[in-house]
Amino acid sequence: MMAVKSIDVRDNFRAFCDRAFHGETIIVSRKKNENVVIIGEQEYNDLLKSSRNAEYLAKLDRSFAQLERGEIVVKSLSELEAMAGE
Repeated sequence: MMAVKSIDVRDNFRAFCDRAFHGETIIVSRKKNENVVIIGEQEYNDLLKSSRNAEYLAKLDRSFAQLERGEIVVKSLSELEAMAGE
């Protein structure tokens, strides 16, 4: 990980893109602490996937907690089929 000034990125954008593509995280410091981070697309996709997985696991945890508290609804197959036809 490296931190650089925005003017350095502007002057050497291609080089910083190459570094990010090869796995380096670049923090671009800006005025008023409005910093940004440059990462490669694969790392970005991995972060999105991790985030989605964490959200899914949290939903599962909530569902298991509801099950343990008895907060369930039981439907027969014919009831589900009728609901699907509506």
